[in-house]
Amino acid sequence: MADKKMMRVKLVRSTSGRLASHQACVRGLGLRRMHHEVDVEDTPCTRGMVNKVSYMVKVVES
Repeated sequence: MADKKMMRVKLVRSTSGRLASHQACVRGLGLRRMHHEVDVEDTPCTRGMVNKVSYMVKVVES
């Protein structure tokens, strides 16, 4: 299981004034503040979360 694919996600736009479901996706990814980066497992579930809030996050090459 050491071969899990990971992706690094960065919050590049604020969650203020966004839909509650979009804010929940950002928090679910583990992002807390602007320019915060986290490593998340590359699964269909997390891909869907990233796609939903793609206008607020950026997938960074690690």
